[in-house]
Amino acid sequence: MMELKAAQTLTDISRLPPARCHALTGDRAGQFSVDLEHPYRLLFIVADNPYPEQKCGGVDWDGVTEIEIIEIADTH
Repeated sequence: MMELKAAQTLTDISRLPPARCHALTGDRAGQFSVDLEHPYRLLFIVADNPYPEQKCGGVDWDGVTEIEIIEIADTH
């Protein structure tokens, strides 16, 4: 949680080991995951308005400055 609070953007989180911050797919498309203690993950969505998108599509990780935590779960 301290790393999330200290991060300027989502890019900062994706570089921290063992966070493994990544976008989810399937029925969880639009959500992101950060590893916690195995097997749990912190799940969140981008809360920036407007939504930071790249020109070619997808989220602009450098533009994400706000997230909403939606749950902690074992997604496997």
